Amino acid sequence: MKRSGFRMMWMVVMFDLPTLDEADRKKANRFRNFLKDNGFEMSQLSVYFKFIGVRENSKRIVRLIENNTPTGKVSILFFTDKQFSEIICIHNNQIERMPEKPQQLLLF
Repeated sequence: MKRSGFRMMWMVVMFDLPTLDEADRKKANRFRNFLKDNGFEMSQLSVYFKFIGVRENSKRIVRLIENNTPTGKVSILFFTDKQFSEIICIHNNQIERMPEKPQQLLLF
């Protein structure tokens, strides 16, 4: 069964964490690694994204992020799959499309 591109969701995490001293830099790097370890992909140094399926899946992930956020500002945005597919990235003067959602495995 094909899911609607308006029901399937992506989560984008943007953050601005202090990096004034070595301890702050370690905390910021630990937070980046936490996001990667939880399936997020890096778009920019402080912008990460993840396909989460339906919106209901976001509550657990938001709590995880909240419990692992060091001092600083973290913003979490949600996009439908359709909206996310319309994002245009320009990298080194070349247009890049955002990745497509992962294929769902069928279990028999």
